[in-house]
Amino acid sequence: LARRASASTRCVAEAGGTIRREVLDRSQRTKMNTLDDRNWYSQPRLCTHVDDEFLAQLTQLYRERIPAGGKVLDMCSSWISHLPPEVEYSEVVGHGLNAEELGKNRRLSRFFVKNLNENPTFAAEDQTYDAVLCCVSVQYLQRPEEVFAEVYRVLKPGGVFIVSFSNRMFYEKAIAAWRDGTGFSRAQLVKQYFQCVSGFTKAEVITEVGVEPDDSVFGKLKRFMKRSSSDPFYAVVGYRNYRRIDA
Repeated sequence: LARRASASTRCVAEAGGTIRREVLDRSQRTKMNTLDDRNWYSQPRLCTHVDDEFLAQLTQLYRERIPAGGKVLDMCSSWISHLPPEVEYSEVVGHGLNAEELGKNRRLSRFFVKNLNENPTFAAEDQTYDAVLCCVSVQYLQRPEEVFAEVYRVLKPGGVFIVSFSNRMFYEKAIAAWRDGTGFSRAQLVKQYFQCVSGFTKAEVITEVGVEPDDSVFGKLKRFMKRSSSDPFYAVVGYRNYRRIDA
């Protein structure tokens, strides 16, 4: 009987969306600039923070992984969401720190302003979204375990979470665990964010989209030269519970 109760307790502990462990210690969550994030970002920045090659790959990834007609949450959004222009979604909800930027984003059905480092929750009901996106902003999250657990909560079963980043950042606002890492170490860190929340599928790291890999010596050299001359593309992708067959 005691053995049975112990097994039952483990099942409850591993319920979907549970934070299994903390990935970061206190020092790894610190920022060089401690000014409140919302005040620091009070002036709109109407620019793209990565190059066109990166954005083209991101848009193609969205095209491949987000279901048409789905409901999308664009987390840490800005004045543009990089969604494929020809695809219609039932709703695109934007989140960010600057209302003026979000107000200029024509893809958003509505938006809200919130500092997730102060309160890592969304007002949405459980299982609301088919996709949650986070473009070049994961490096600023000081409570990533809680944010990823909250993303799990608002995703529908089979819903996708796409986290993209490059090597650019506001250095003084990135967390210590991110600042002096490499592309590889940062991808592994984001994978750990997924792994620390029960219920996500095994996270997939993507560095090229829409390209058949050429693993010849020439192909590898060509990829290296291309990544050296442009903003390197990284995306880490996970699904709530399972990956949809059509995704």
